[in-house]
Amino acid sequence: MQEILFWQGQTMQMMYDVVAGALKSMQLNDVNPQDYLNFYCLGNREQFNEESTSSNGAPVSSAYRCRRFMIYVHAKGMIVDDEYVIVGSANINQRSLAGTKDTEIAMGSYQPHHTWSARKRHPHGQIYGYRMSLWSEHLGMLDETFEEPERLDCVRKVNAIAEDNWRKYASEDFSLLQGHLLKYPVQVDSDGKISSLPDCENFPDAGGRILGAHSTTIPDILTT
Repeated sequence: MQEILFWQGQTMQMMYDVVAGALKSMQLNDVNPQDYLNFYCLGNREQFNEESTSSNGAPVSSAYRCRRFMIYVHAKGMIVDDEYVIVGSANINQRSLAGTKDTEIAMGSYQPHHTWSARKRHPHGQIYGYRMSLWSEHLGMLDETFEEPERLDCVRKVNAIAEDNWRKYASEDFSLLQGHLLKYPVQVDSDGKISSLPDCENFPDAGGRILGAHSTTIPDILTT
C-alpha cells in the first residue's frame, strides 16, 4: 500500500509541475497551482457515545474512539463543464472504458440544447443540476459561487471548506464536519512541489505515510 501511495504522490507531483510551469509561462505570480488543480476525499465524524464503549474494558481503536471514517464510493463519475457526464462502475481510464478488457458498465450523456456551443454561455441543464446536487451534499451548503466552478472565488471557497473539514476530521477533539468533502492532506507551493501538511505526515488512525514510500523489494511493475 505504501508503494502505491508513493506512485500516487508522484503522479500528483507530475500534474502540479505541469500546472506550475503553465502559470509561470503566463507570468501569473499571485496564484497557486491549487487554484487550478485539487484533490479531495470524503469522510465523516460522529459524536462519541460513552454508552457504546466496550463494557469489558477491552481497548477500542482510535477510529472508533474519534468516530471518524473515510467514505468509500465505488461508483466512478466525471462531469465535464456542466455539459457532459459519465457515471458507472468503470474506472475513468482506457482499460476500463475500452469495452474489450475489463467487464464494467458505464454511461455517458449530454443534452444537445444545454452545451456551451448551443447556449453560448454556461449550460444550466440537468447535468448542471446533478453537479449542484452533489456539491450540496459534499459541501453541506449551496452558494451562488458554485454556479460557476471555473471562477477563482469558487475554487477558493470550496478549498476553504474542504481544508477546514480536514482539520476537524484529523483533530482529536470532536466537531461536526460541514458536509463530507475533505482536502487531501498535502500542501503545494508556488513551484508546484507537494509535501505533507505540518504535523500530519501519516494518516489518522490507520497510520502509514500519506505520500507513501518507495519499496526496494517489490518490483515496480506490481504497483504501477
